[in-house]
Amino acid sequence: MLRSRIALLALCGGLVMAACQWLVFVYAPEEQVMGLVQKIFYIHLPLAWWGLVSFGAACVSGILYLRRRDMKYDLLAAASVETGMVCCTLTLVTGSLWARHSWGVWWTWDPRLATFLVLWFIYAGCMALRAVPLPEGRRAALCSVIAIAGFLDVPLVFLSARLWRSIHPAVFAARGGGLEPEMAAAVFACTAGFGLVWLALLLLRWKQLCLTRALNIKLDVRMFEQMMDETDGHHKG
Repeated sequence: MLRSRIALLALCGGLVMAACQWLVFVYAPEEQVMGLVQKIFYIHLPLAWWGLVSFGAACVSGILYLRRRDMKYDLLAAASVETGMVCCTLTLVTGSLWARHSWGVWWTWDPRLATFLVLWFIYAGCMALRAVPLPEGRRAALCSVIAIAGFLDVPLVFLSARLWRSIHPAVFAARGGGLEPEMAAAVFACTAGFGLVWLALLLLRWKQLCLTRALNIKLDVRMFEQMMDETDGHHKG
């Protein structure tokens, strides 16, 4: 049942993203200053938003694990962090390509870029911690704490362009400077398409992690039974 739902989500997401190509390259007007390069915005923004949503899901999953000590929430947090890291890494890559054309540099220590990079390092550390040989419960608790604490940087990413002087463009400005209606429609459609694909990837990775844990438990039990059989055999001999 879950496999069919994941496949349906992926299919719907793929179809929506295919339709978005017409919205991006035909329906939405070309930006006067940056020209065709501005089209990368329709990939960059959804990646950033869904990356931040992933870390929000990891934070909620971490809280649920600490309250209930159920490993399914820890595995959901792990899947959320991994999916978020994919989105955020691609956000940094596409942002650098855009910045090279717009600002003349691949990277600048703009407040929004800096806070986003800090967020990337926090959750990269969370992923690295999962590779450390620790007891399962202790590792899950530590990763949950990092996922919760790291999410505190997400509001800073959103508000950094308003709290500090920033050259990062405001997507939806309060007074002028926002998007044209056609551009906004293309952005929302791309975000919806990416959202369906994101959810499919998240559920697929969660299922993989659950199956991997179940398989490891079965292997450990089988190895333990073999050791006990060998021990009994030695005693009888």
